[in-house]
This record gives sequence, structure tokens and C-alpha cells, in this order.
Amino acid sequence: MAFSSWTEVISMGGYGFYVWLSFGISLAALAALMVHGILTRRSLQQQSKQQQQRQQRLARRKQQERSR
Repeated sequence: MAFSSWTEVISMGGYGFYVWLSFGISLAALAALMVHGILTRRSLQQQSKQQQQRQQRLARRKQQERSR
């Protein structure tokens, strides 16, 4: 489908509102998924770090108890 002007591209033969709305919703959904993924990754990294620190503290306590 060839368009002769940018106005025709935007109007899409009368269906432009629906076409551009669907593009906008799709882009918004992809952006939301990216943000959610980034936030989830940060949260998991933080939880993993906290768990490793807990395990290190428990290991140190066990060693201290054994040395007594």
C-alpha cells in the first residue's frame, strides 16, 4: 500500500486512529514488560545477596561455636 503524503500515512484510509492506537498500546505493553523485568532482576539480585550474607554469618557463628 503506497501513500502519496504523510497525511495519508497518519490517517491510514480512515483507520489511522485504530492503527496508531494499537501501536501505542503495544509499545506501552513492551515498555511495561521491560520495566517489570528490570525491577524483578534487581529484586532477585538483592535477595540473593542478602541470602549469601546470611549464610556467611551462620557459617561464622558455627565456627565460633566450634572454637569455644
